[in-house]
Amino acid sequence: MGSREQLAIAEFARSLLVIPNTLAVNAAQDSIDLVAKLRAFHNEAQVNPERKNLKWIGLDLVNGKPRDNKQAGVFEPTIVKVKSLKFATEAAITILRIDDLIKLHPESKDDKHGGYEDAVHSGALDD
Repeated sequence: MGSREQLAIAEFARSLLVIPNTLAVNAAQDSIDLVAKLRAFHNEAQVNPERKNLKWIGLDLVNGKPRDNKQAGVFEPTIVKVKSLKFATEAAITILRIDDLIKLHPESKDDKHGGYEDAVHSGALDD
């Protein structure tokens, strides 16, 4: 595999880490620590055949620690995840392929369509 392909794969993998990171942040947990532990478990599952059961490790965001999702009874359909990733990837590729500049013209000062300042000055926001 060429260096460009390796770079693209590495960046794509890094972008997927946004998902557990965002979930941990939204659960008010230490996202850096949790995602680092999750990555360590998954790496161990890939490089050590005796520890392949670590591939089931996920995040328990209620308790703020990694857990074995298979043992906890958490199963998610793979096809749903694959389709979601495909759609998200296609959307990102579509956005990246746009090579036109879309320029919005600033509103002119004498444009009287209203706005916050006009509403405040006219008293429309008063109860």
